Amino acid sequence: MVGRRLGSVLSGVLGLCVVAGGYLAAPASAAPAKPSALPPLAPGTPCTMSARSCVDLDTERAWLIKDGKVIRGPVKVSSGGRGKPTPVGHSLRVYRKEKDYKSQESRIQSGPKKGQPAPMPYSVFFEDGGIAFHSGNPAVASAGCVHLNTADAVAWFNDLQIGDQVQVVRASRESADRKKGVSEPQQPSNITLAPGQIPSGNDDSGDDDSDDSDGDSDGDS
Repeated sequence: MVGRRLGSVLSGVLGLCVVAGGYLAAPASAAPAKPSALPPLAPGTPCTMSARSCVDLDTERAWLIKDGKVIRGPVKVSSGGRGKPTPVGHSLRVYRKEKDYKSQESRIQSGPKKGQPAPMPYSVFFEDGGIAFHSGNPAVASAGCVHLNTADAVAWFNDLQIGDQVQVVRASRESADRKKGVSEPQQPSNITLAPGQIPSGNDDSGDDDSDDSDGDSDGDS
């Protein structure tokens, strides 16, 4: 019994000496974590396969995507100009659709309907501030929205559903950041809206060049 106790005491003292002398073995360091693989791109686009719609601001083109495959596009679009750029992000979401939406800010500038709210047909809103895909002139810069010709606007309106992911990127930046191994390098939207919730702010803020003299939208909203 005495021998066992003495052995225990000596073991404890020896253990303290080892600790005090700095000989306590350090736990083995964990193996460095492997970088996670970047999400794959939808073929032919600068957006990932999770997107339902992709917009490249560099080339002013857009695509519809389903199950990681392009189902329409690329099509010509125009985006924001005059100091009102279209917001960039990987996590934008469709939160509202309105076929016959009229701008609350922009007004028709000439013709028999001068002064009336500018039409934004087939609007699919995907970012706070009233940013939407809608029928418009792809040759004219918007005030933040994405202009599509009428046939494409109808396709976007019919295909995209509430909650679908929209990615708006610059392909040049996307490519450069992917070469560095950076996942989703561009700043995503921080806006989270419930389905059907009306955004704060203005729609396609104040683009005043709309002309509806022939009864159809010029798409300058």
